[in-house]
Formats: sequence, structure tokens, C-alpha cells
Amino acid sequence: MKKLVIGALAAMLMTGTAHAEKIGVSIALLEHNFLAVMAKGMTDYAAKTPGLELQLEDAQNDVAKQLDQVNNFIASGVDAIIVNAVDTSATQAMTDAAAKAGVPLVYVNRQPINVDTLPDGQAFVASNEVDSGTLETKEICRLLKEKGKGSGANIVVMVGELSNQAAVQRTQDVHDVIATPDCSFMKIVEEQTANWNRAQGQDLMTNWIAKGVKFDAVVANNDEMAIGAIQALKAAGVARDSYVIGGVDATQDALIAMQAGDLDVTIFQDAHGQGAGSIDTALKIKKGEKVEKKVYIPFQLVTPANIGDFLNKN
Repeated sequence: MKKLVIGALAAMLMTGTAHAEKIGVSIALLEHNFLAVMAKGMTDYAAKTPGLELQLEDAQNDVAKQLDQVNNFIASGVDAIIVNAVDTSATQAMTDAAAKAGVPLVYVNRQPINVDTLPDGQAFVASNEVDSGTLETKEICRLLKEKGKGSGANIVVMVGELSNQAAVQRTQDVHDVIATPDCSFMKIVEEQTANWNRAQGQDLMTNWIAKGVKFDAVVANNDEMAIGAIQALKAAGVARDSYVIGGVDATQDALIAMQAGDLDVTIFQDAHGQGAGSIDTALKIKKGEKVEKKVYIPFQLVTPANIGDFLNKN
């Protein structure tokens, strides 16, 4: 189990009267690039906040382990808990445990299935996933038209973890955009999961190529899968000008790929901002301040034309 304790001890000693507050954090999988940046947003915020200790744990994509972590946080007397859910359909037990103990709970990045029924003292901090896949697919639609494909284009969709609300919503966004008159020329010929993973994205694309799937665009739920697809396309010698490809998150690796001309579209999701925002929200709840049940940090479209604005953000 990975565990990181961040303390502002020096600041506490200087103030003398500062009351230490401790927040327990459970992240679904710290080896996930985006989640690692989000966690850094939390630790950076904690390092600048006198009297705040942050206990950050890795659930290693294990639902049972994450629930144990939450129960252990409660037993150890933390002042608040932050959860990036392993399985967004399995959050009710954590909500119930925190509510029963009277400990503030903030879900971050991944929308819990019970988001609309969260009790007092609980909230959700993220970006609105209705915007992510919509921005991505609309831009791919525009680029396909620009390439003269407006009379008909085949697309393949790479889906994140099926247990994850973001993957479900981003995929639905693709379907919703294609259902509009402006983009109805787009047809999905393949749609499969690659679990947010670069290697799985590469394998999936390799399989599609081997099957002879013909497509004009790749719409991936995240950048890691898009980068895996790019690697497979390059290895197979597929002409770069024969397809458009997009992802979501605007990770550093994705921006490097865009600068190299390998990626056409990504969507900036403020990982660092979500991490810091979750800590801020948890502290406000602890202090009894009023907060929205859903705190949204906007997504932003990233293309080669505006990439310079995002190079140092994630």
C-alpha cells in the first residue's frame, strides 16, 4: 500500500495555536497519469496550508481495499475524507459509512452513482463529463468535414473502464453528437473498451487493423488510449493523413504527441485544479461553510492552434 503523509509542521510550530486538521484521501490508482497529477494538486495545496496533514493512499483499483481505507480513515479520527472512486457504481457504502460517523466526504473526478442523493456534509468535485466527449467529438466532426469527409465517415471509439461513469458519459457524448444534423455523417464501426490504458489501446487498435476495419477517425475516452492507438497505427504504417484522432485530459504526453503532429484533439481537464478543489471543498464542509453538491471545473478544447496555453497546466 502506498501511503504519503504531508504535514505543515513548521507552520504549526510558528503559529503555536494552529489546530492540525487531517484529511484522508483514497485514489483509485496512482499509476494512472491523470490521477497522479490530481494527487499532486492535493499535496501542493496541503503543503501551502498551515496545520493541514494529508494522508494519501492508493486503492490499486480494488473496490474492497478502497472501502477498507475509508473505514480506517474514520477509525483513525480524520477530519474529512476525499475519494476518487475505483468503481463509481459502488460508492453508496462509503457514503453511508462517512455519514454515520459524521465525517465530511468529498468525491473527486469520478462521479459517484449516488451523486444526486448525497447527504449533508458530502459533495462532488470534478468537470462535467457531458462537456468532455461533446467537445472532442464536435471538433473531430469539424476536422472530418475539413478533410472532405462530410458526406460519410467511419469512426472507431475507444472506451474507458465500463464501471466508470466518465467512460459511460463520454461515450454517450459521442453518440449524442453523431445524432445531431451537423455530424450525422459520422458512423461508429467499432466501439470497445481499452480501460483507460495505453497498452490496451495499442492492442485494441492493432486488432482492428488486423481485422481490416476501415475508419476515418479515432475517438478515445482519454489520451492514454489515444496514444496507444497512435503507436499501433505507426507500427502498422498507416498514413497519418488518413485519419483524425482525439483524446481527453491534455496530459503532458498527449501535448507532446500533438506537438509532434500525432494527435489532433484533446480536452483539457484540470487535474491539478480538481485535486486542490477537493481539498478546499472538504475544508469548507468541515468548517460548516455552505458548498454546492456538485463543484464543476470547466473542460477546455485543446488543438494545435492553442496548445501553447496548456503546455504547463497538467
